[in-house]
Amino acid sequence: MDPVRNPYAPGAGQRPPELAGRDRQLQQFEVTLERVAAGRPERSMVLSGLRGVGKTVLLNALRGLAVQRAWGTGKLEARPDQSLRLPLAQAVHAAVRELAHRHRDPDRVEAVTGVLKAFALRTRLEDRKGVRWQPPTDVPATRGRADSGDLELDLVELFTDVADLARDLGVGIALFVDEMQDVRTEELAALCGACHEISQQGAPLVVVGAGLPHLPVALAASKSYAERLFRYVVVDRLPREMADRALLVPAGTEDVGYTPDALDELYAMTDGYPYFVQAYGKVTWDAAVASPIEVSDVAEAAPEAEAELAVGFFGARYDRATPAERDYMRTMAELAAHHEDGAVPTADVAKSLGRKPQSLSPARDGLIKKGLVYSSERGTVAFTVPHFGRFLRTQRG
Repeated sequence: MDPVRNPYAPGAGQRPPELAGRDRQLQQFEVTLERVAAGRPERSMVLSGLRGVGKTVLLNALRGLAVQRAWGTGKLEARPDQSLRLPLAQAVHAAVRELAHRHRDPDRVEAVTGVLKAFALRTRLEDRKGVRWQPPTDVPATRGRADSGDLELDLVELFTDVADLARDLGVGIALFVDEMQDVRTEELAALCGACHEISQQGAPLVVVGAGLPHLPVALAASKSYAERLFRYVVVDRLPREMADRALLVPAGTEDVGYTPDALDELYAMTDGYPYFVQAYGKVTWDAAVASPIEVSDVAEAAPEAEAELAVGFFGARYDRATPAERDYMRTMAELAAHHEDGAVPTADVAKSLGRKPQSLSPARDGLIKKGLVYSSERGTVAFTVPHFGRFLRTQRG
């Protein structure tokens, strides 16, 4: 098969040619946009799920819906070692710029930009390291608005002003936060508090976050009302019909099909995880000689797909871990094979290693910070990466 015509797209956050299985989430967000723009109450949204299930792809697709409706949009990726204030200011600035050229009152736009600049300038010097973006330099910073240094208060004032600017145009503001679980706890609480206040005001602004499975727990821990503040959407692997669709629709654009046996084998190998579907689809296409793609083509391509995943998807994450963290994960992997949901009691990990649970806290906490494991229930841990346990069980040393 011509590799130039290969329609599959395995990549971090890269939209597949067919966004299968996400119609409901897209339709829900369309309703949210319409309701908020009409001044009706609606909750912001949080997407959670394992790595490789397409959270970033879906987040970008939701942003695309907002852009189609002429909303002001901005996006940021949270990092555990970075304050939220400056990246959020950058995202808000992008949203304001999308609205500014359509607004009839340039003085009003300048006033809001001045508030944004005042908000950004409250970023501590140590939190500006590694951030290239600078606040707008062509307007003076407004004094006494969004510059108190209290993040929650400042966010409320900033969000209020930019939402009013969008309301002038009959639209709203949508801010998208990827890797939301990496926002510091106190800043997550401030963001929740600001969203709560803005929601009570009926201001046309929504925040859409995406993160690992423990994100809802982190939000609830930061603010008790967070469980009612957001609409929580679990982004999971694709059911069989949708996994087949993700393979068949792109191939169909090139007049290529699959035999039923080939589709059966691909689903068995990928388990319906979107990233794996794209990865196996790509190498299978390249291995196939003609249409329809057969089960023998899948078998021939499988070792290459597994090798690529072992290096890029699994291996890169494994290499980030310390020796102690690798021991912890390998033990988790052996134990997870006996737990249907993949959640392993931390006490069992300690017992298998012949250690006290407290002595393993540094390794566990390090893995959580690196986004390799998560704990959605006290006393248990699970991998954030699908099939990571299976991969680890093949590793030695």
